[in-house]
Amino acid sequence: MKIKRFLLIGLLLSFNVVRAQNFKLLRYDEDYSNLKDSSKTLYNLLKYLPLSADGSTYISFGGEVRQEFDRAHNEDWGARNPGTDHFSLQRYNLHAGLHAGSRFRIFAQLRSGLEYGRKTGPRPIDEDQLNIQNLFAAIIPWKTAGKSLALRLGRQELQYGSGRLIDVREGPNLRQYFDGAKIAYASPGFKIDAFVMANANVKTGAFDNPLNHKAGLWGAYSTYAAAKMINADLYYLGINRPQAVFDEGAAKELRHTLGTRLWASTNSWLYNFEIGYQFGTFGRGKIRAWGGSSELGYRINNLYGTPVMKLRADLISGDDTKGDGKLGTFNAMYPNGGYFGMNPQAGPANLWSLHPNIIWYPLKHVKLSMETVFYWRRSLQDGIYRPDGSLNLSSSGSSERYIGTSYISTVAWTINRFLNLNVGVQYFETGKFINDVIPNHDDGFFLSSVLAFKFR
Repeated sequence: MKIKRFLLIGLLLSFNVVRAQNFKLLRYDEDYSNLKDSSKTLYNLLKYLPLSADGSTYISFGGEVRQEFDRAHNEDWGARNPGTDHFSLQRYNLHAGLHAGSRFRIFAQLRSGLEYGRKTGPRPIDEDQLNIQNLFAAIIPWKTAGKSLALRLGRQELQYGSGRLIDVREGPNLRQYFDGAKIAYASPGFKIDAFVMANANVKTGAFDNPLNHKAGLWGAYSTYAAAKMINADLYYLGINRPQAVFDEGAAKELRHTLGTRLWASTNSWLYNFEIGYQFGTFGRGKIRAWGGSSELGYRINNLYGTPVMKLRADLISGDDTKGDGKLGTFNAMYPNGGYFGMNPQAGPANLWSLHPNIIWYPLKHVKLSMETVFYWRRSLQDGIYRPDGSLNLSSSGSSERYIGTSYISTVAWTINRFLNLNVGVQYFETGKFINDVIPNHDDGFFLSSVLAFKFR
């Protein structure tokens, strides 16, 4: 019966979050200086409004309106929110960038995230009625042919690598931001950023998010193009949380991460391998954790729709023994919320997962994908965690390892360069661990549709 239900789900249209052509994940990275000689239309004037006679000083405007409708059945497998829930999410963004020559700029962005109809109220990723998403000044004190050194001060978004550890979190209604300073060096084959940031504190009202003056995230991230098929990232990241909660308990967390990533994408093959080791202190105990992720894909160029087959795998440590003075649970810090699918129920901590998927383009602007995610607990002494790292279910003394399986069908339609329509369907079949620790457990079902309009 469950297999039949999955087959029906696979026939439904479903959409994942994609970006329209010409838009960047970080909107402040968009450059419209090429409109200097063609800004005669009203739309182009919004993107390039000159303020000086030579056009070197100009303002650029942009924004986004996103409407999302969700249906969730047995969220958290019936543990806290059984039954069916219908709700909607809205996102509104408006930004402006002032460019004063090629060495100085100011970027500001307002956001509004709203939630309607959710039975248990908005989650932390759902609602922030009005707030500042980005507000920073960027200075380029040194610049030569192909090389530059830039300094950025203020509120800003961060994204590194494939988003496994630090990502803007595009999928949820509220994107992630930080307050702090970043210095970046860039050359044709090598880039490195160093930063010190304070974590965001989000409340649901208008301009009521308190400022955090204590550094909670710092580090350095470098990328080197070693050869045609070899790109290497090397990074150090530090995190400080006054009250972190794991299945081991709650205490102050000071954690350091050393990691590397190897990746490349050609016309046919792509790969993305990443490993990290973590150490530090949790209360009076030590932190010793590790994680590894891999992705291997092949693009079949001579078939209609250019299908891409991928296999992802993750092996991420959990806490092996409770109360031994050592925390073994990996902390992915600020990861991409959709790395394990459209509505992931387990995140990158104490996890072993396999994630085969196929992507196909039946039409020029339509992307179809089918994927399955298998989840296991890596350690039987540790529970399972949400994508944001918070504890979802304690181990509860269970000797079962298998968490469950997600079946996901996705389609994305880029209607035009401004408008995207996205719908997603996911069915989660519970495994032996969930069936063991949740008395009235049940499979989960999720349906989501997103209509997004962006102007650049």
